[in-house]
Amino acid sequence: MSTPSKVLVTGGAGFIGSAVTRLLVGEIGCAVVNVDKLTYAANLSSLAPIDASPLYAFEQADICDREAMNDVLRRHAPDAIMHLAAESHVDRSIDGPGDFIQTNVVGTYTMLEAARGYWSELPEERKAQFRFHHISTDEVFGSLGPDGAFTEETRYDPRSPYSASKASSDHLVRAWHETYGLPVVLSNCSNNYGPYHFPEKLIPLMIIKGLKGEPLPVYGKGANVRDWLYVDDHARALWAILSRGQPGESYNVGGNEEIANIDVVRQVCALLDELSPREDGGKREDQITYVQDRPGHDFRYAIDASKISCELDWQPRESFATGLRATVAWYLENTDWWEPILDGRYTGQRLGTKTTANG
Repeated sequence: MSTPSKVLVTGGAGFIGSAVTRLLVGEIGCAVVNVDKLTYAANLSSLAPIDASPLYAFEQADICDREAMNDVLRRHAPDAIMHLAAESHVDRSIDGPGDFIQTNVVGTYTMLEAARGYWSELPEERKAQFRFHHISTDEVFGSLGPDGAFTEETRYDPRSPYSASKASSDHLVRAWHETYGLPVVLSNCSNNYGPYHFPEKLIPLMIIKGLKGEPLPVYGKGANVRDWLYVDDHARALWAILSRGQPGESYNVGGNEEIANIDVVRQVCALLDELSPREDGGKREDQITYVQDRPGHDFRYAIDASKISCELDWQPRESFATGLRATVAWYLENTDWWEPILDGRYTGQRLGTKTTANG
């Protein structure tokens, strides 16, 4: 396809969505329409580097609102849609699965139908170039043992309300391609980290609690393994998939950095000790505490990213060591970004402990 000149990004005020938007507007020179409901994890200040650009537009709207989506598509006439808007925290999905079904399943259905209506009325040349890119997670594949890695052919086996909702949305996207011919591409990524990450997630939570001298809660024994992907590397991968990927194809995106959770926390502690030593001379690792494990905690995720490497010539630029150092330094230098979040929307409390039904 020809390179899109205007992309509609859903969830563009979120963690990955804002990284994509900054890349497209700031480096690629592509116009972006950011559609975001501005739920708790969204933060428009994450877009401060590009929000004055004439290439950037913001629409506050709910992806579940079909009329609103129709209106945005009609007025902005994008060449492609990158669908990132989602509820994304496993612990929150345990406490309240309904929001995940509504946003991730119903919202994706609504976006697909709005996109299908818009695409079907495009002139033939623009219709042939249009893409709907659905961004998903490796958690849809379930849990790995000590060996092997997820490929694009791995069967789905979601274990949490979050991963089940994302698996459902993946299946909807494939069905709209097979049934209606909507030109879609899909991607499933490993754990992202980096600047502008909402503090409920492991790495920013450990950084902030470490700075505050608070206990650093590690689930179980910390033996669960994840593959870590720097968010700016992921954004570049998503652009490669959107602009060069083949319709109907799926691409796994990983950082080739498998690390046990406890080792992630220890590396955060070591960087904090180096870059911002405790006043009492103590070690942040002494703040680590082991807490009851998350219900249904998948043991290991690992991504085989050879397809995107071979077909689209993408490789991560950051190792976990360089990416984590950059991330810790960013949180030290940008307290004005995360301190307001802790004053209101999230205070660092444990989530994901409710296993009884509501009502």
